[in-house]
Amino acid sequence: MTDTAKPVRVRFAPSPTGKLHIGGARTAIYNWAFARAMGGTFVLRIEDTDPERSTEENTQIILRALRWMGLDWDEGPEVGGEFGPYFQTQRTQTYADALERLRERDAVYACFCTKEELDEKRAIAEKTEGGYAGYDRTCRDLTRDEVEARISAGEPHVWRLKVPLDHGPIEFDDAVYGHMSFPAEVMDDMILVRTDGSPTYNFAVVCDDANMGITHVIRGDDHLSNTPRQILIYEALGFEVPTFAHLSMILGADGKKLSKRHGSTNVEEYRDRGYLSDSLVNFLALLGWSLDGETTIIDRETLCREFSLDRVTKKDAVFDETKLDWMNGVYIREMGAHAWADAALPWLVDAAAFASKAGDEAARIVATPNPSDPNAPQPDPIVITDVDRAAVRDAIDELAHDGEPSTIERMYPLVAERLARLDEIPAKLEFLFWGPQVRLDEKSVKKVLQKESARPAEALDACRSVLADESIAWEAAALETACRAAGDKLEMKVKNLLQPLRVAVCGNMVSPPLFESVELMKREDVLARIDATRALVYGA
Repeated sequence: MTDTAKPVRVRFAPSPTGKLHIGGARTAIYNWAFARAMGGTFVLRIEDTDPERSTEENTQIILRALRWMGLDWDEGPEVGGEFGPYFQTQRTQTYADALERLRERDAVYACFCTKEELDEKRAIAEKTEGGYAGYDRTCRDLTRDEVEARISAGEPHVWRLKVPLDHGPIEFDDAVYGHMSFPAEVMDDMILVRTDGSPTYNFAVVCDDANMGITHVIRGDDHLSNTPRQILIYEALGFEVPTFAHLSMILGADGKKLSKRHGSTNVEEYRDRGYLSDSLVNFLALLGWSLDGETTIIDRETLCREFSLDRVTKKDAVFDETKLDWMNGVYIREMGAHAWADAALPWLVDAAAFASKAGDEAARIVATPNPSDPNAPQPDPIVITDVDRAAVRDAIDELAHDGEPSTIERMYPLVAERLARLDEIPAKLEFLFWGPQVRLDEKSVKKVLQKESARPAEALDACRSVLADESIAWEAAALETACRAAGDKLEMKVKNLLQPLRVAVCGNMVSPPLFESVELMKREDVLARIDATRALVYGA
């Protein structure tokens, strides 16, 4: 096992055959946090030896996702380091050197068996022996002269590991699963180098980990079966075996392995849905690890100080998106107006873009969303592809720098307690960008504006008079006090007074705080919406 006195070196080694998925992200977090907690080194290595599926685009997606999560690496792409290069395709010489080392130690042999011959052996074994038990070592005892002659003649061959026939059980102490033991006799003389000279996965990863001085290999338990094979390669090369820590699977709520059927599976999808990187890192860290069994909100500093492998459980973790939404909401409420203003800008641009497609009508009634009934009338989809988004962004940017605090920062209290994700911003704040127009929720119109017994038209008139009075400061507290006073004169309940105003201004009977919202809007726009609503609903 690895000398615990040695400086900790861990690695995250994704394959750029796709995006960074949730399982890989958790593995990266654990490696990063362990390195930080131990004062060690976090290495990023790209395993790009699959020429058909590995792409530069996927590499950049992975790097971008790691940067977004704040998982800074000490060695690797864009950073460098003394153990580079950090792409497997650039490390071919190290694999050639390792093969030569194995040949010198008589730990490998050339195998000339063709695919057709191996397929035939497998078919016979399955018919006569009850199943294929691995390569029968036909070429293991070829003489050195015969091997050299056949290689010189250009005969295709692979290089196989010469597993010692007298090897006892392959044993190691996994930092998560405990003591593990595998019988050596079931281990095949595995291929290390293919006919084209390329290394197999198990050979390459051992060479890389050994040459980079990796002390702890923290990875998913889908690699557990690879571990005894890799230990055999370490032994054959004469290299020290690192400490292994295998992480349990992440399951969906249905108890099955997390996949696309459970929703989003890659990191950037969660970013685009409005999750904060801090909350996602916090959430993923708790999928298999705990600080004390009780604490749920754990900031990066605590994670990097307290993370340890002895608190990683081998029990499969369940990905509960409801819990993630709750946790993200906590982080939104704690992030403050300034940070929120920066994070919210893309979604505020969407809100303003949606608002710009309101149409020519001063007021119109739109169907109330009913997600539980797909057959129910739904709001018309708003297409924003033809919106000048650059102009919209410029307008939003102006609002972000128009004062201390800025208009954007003043929006934060309106929704801070109501957001689970940032992508909910357009639906909750779009009304702020309607200008003089308004889209009235059909259900709200029926329950509030058409409830004659509650005197909604009278309430709107009373509130409009107050809002039109320029002697009253355009501030939430002053406007609310004056409206309530007008309601008192009419002997009208506060709910009956303010709900019609809320619908006429915000479009919905459920909205952010009314007068705090009104304060952020232009007086003339608010009055125009009231007038347009009265004309549409009451014909006056």
